[in-house]
Amino acid sequence: MALPAFADWRLFSLYNVEVSGAVASSDAPVDAASLLQAIAERQDRDAFVALFRMFAPKVKSYLVGLGASAAQADDLIQDVMLTVWNKAAQFDPRRSSPATWIFTIARNRRIDVLRRERRYEYDSDDPLLVEDPAPSGFTAAAARQDEASVAQAMEQLNADQVAVVRLDASRDRDAAQRADRHGEVADVSRIREAAR
Repeated sequence: MALPAFADWRLFSLYNVEVSGAVASSDAPVDAASLLQAIAERQDRDAFVALFRMFAPKVKSYLVGLGASAAQADDLIQDVMLTVWNKAAQFDPRRSSPATWIFTIARNRRIDVLRRERRYEYDSDDPLLVEDPAPSGFTAAAARQDEASVAQAMEQLNADQVAVVRLDASRDRDAAQRADRHGEVADVSRIREAAR
């Protein structure tokens, strides 16, 4: 469907358009469904202007209520009403009222804008994104010495005893991780006492 000749909304405000034709000049209430039908069938500009005047202020209030600034709401109204012009033939009065259809388009456009705005920007100083510093030589040597002592002690145990130690160590590790997730310091000896 071709765009209306007055599609440059930034230069031409429909709020100030003088409408000629029976649709806008009639004192009888205007049915939005018949306006949409006229737009779909004949690309009736007068019907579009009447529909724009009917819904633009309401849609703007709705969008501002959803958190859009006045400027964003104005931009969204232009987009919504252009969509109405282009997709008027898709409106089905059996499925929804014209207001519901138009407000759904507005809501969806607002959600699209929010999705574009909420792209996460990474903070290079975020502790979760900073690599842990390499352990100092002393810390690394102490860790190797501890590992060697544990390995030597484990060699002294039979298979059943090794299984018990590993099970106990995994429980301690899981309990310590749970405590750490909740901001608590894990007291392994207290956890062992509670498990018995």
